[in-house]
Amino acid sequence: MNGFPDDLKNMPSRLGRRGLFAGSLALGALAGGRWASVPAAAAALHRTAVPGTVPRLVPMRPHADQITDIKVCLRPFRAAGPRLDVERVGEKIVIHNYGHGGSGWSLSWGSAEMAVGKAAALSPRRIAVVGCGVIGLTTALTAQRAGLDVTIYTRDLLPHTRSVRANGSWTPDSRVALTAPAGPQFADTWERMARYSWKSYRDYLGLPGNPIDFRDSYALSDTPFDAPETEPENPAGKGDYATTGMPQQSSEFASYGERIRDIIPASELLSAQENPFSVPYARRTPLMIFNFGAYGHLLLSEFYQAGGRIVIREFHTPADMKSLPEPVIINCPGYAARDLWGDRSLIPVRGQTAWLPPQPDVTYGVRYKGASALSKSDGLMIQGFDMSGLGEMDGVGSSFEHADRSEAEKAIGIFENLFARFPAVQG
Repeated sequence: MNGFPDDLKNMPSRLGRRGLFAGSLALGALAGGRWASVPAAAAALHRTAVPGTVPRLVPMRPHADQITDIKVCLRPFRAAGPRLDVERVGEKIVIHNYGHGGSGWSLSWGSAEMAVGKAAALSPRRIAVVGCGVIGLTTALTAQRAGLDVTIYTRDLLPHTRSVRANGSWTPDSRVALTAPAGPQFADTWERMARYSWKSYRDYLGLPGNPIDFRDSYALSDTPFDAPETEPENPAGKGDYATTGMPQQSSEFASYGERIRDIIPASELLSAQENPFSVPYARRTPLMIFNFGAYGHLLLSEFYQAGGRIVIREFHTPADMKSLPEPVIINCPGYAARDLWGDRSLIPVRGQTAWLPPQPDVTYGVRYKGASALSKSDGLMIQGFDMSGLGEMDGVGSSFEHADRSEAEKAIGIFENLFARFPAVQG
């Protein structure tokens, strides 16, 4: 799952004034301990980044009794990075495209471009794609654009896959690999995928329903951002991935954000006069997000309009693919590859999001005290990503795929407290 906070930590931080994307100028009003609704006319106003002024933000209304859904996904993490190799199964050529960790949404187009390039080199007229999550669907669309006839074979359509239980924001190196097992060559592969994907997403900006959008995301802290980070202690003798087969500390995870800092909007540290929150330190970053409903509908519509076909089918072993009529198969099963392909290199990384009713007048995200809140067209999404102080190790190795309401309520409580201290009138 693409964790909202990971990208803010891994993306480059640069001081100085940058042009920022539109945000809300509407005023909030406090009524009876809950934030009152904001008039539509006020919500339609947008702020401009004026140096030395506090942006006027509509306050979020996070309350546990407003939970509409709790979603849990298992990020398919591989220490060496996504699997993109080719193998033969009987008479079939199988090209793998899975294991993107928390970066599947972000890297999907670039990963698809690489997988389809390998398929096209075999000159097939038609191909099969196994899986209809975001990786499978973008792979199928990329193959169609290359002139191939495509059939998707899947157990579930996109709205019912693990993909839509994710966070859905631009986090291209969120637990995508471990530095040592991936090696220096993967950094080049990652950069190619990230740059191609970033460029592809720009084609979806400004479309009806805002399938791809930007939000100003505020990282808040009670201590200076430049204070030394404390790595959770690794008990003596616990080892690392090389000795245990499982990462043991956050420092093992790869960070590649610096390689694309020339195209990604930088974060900026806000002065006390510009900080709209009752927390001493704030950093603002324009963050690209994916609105699942609008974006998923658009991708499926594109696929069908180009003549694509979807066949509902479940595979239990690689041998089941021998019966497919297509000679070339691109395998995009996500975490299901652990059982389907017997790939024990896949490590589950649990992530949970709680969803509250949409607040269309709120056009920003916040992370604070190990939790994140992000307003999307699908709803107000709240996630506890590091409330126990484990850093990147949070959720690693956990395959518990059931909702934990106490975890959701704890994350919501962080923001309920934050916005209870939010200024009623700003500026």
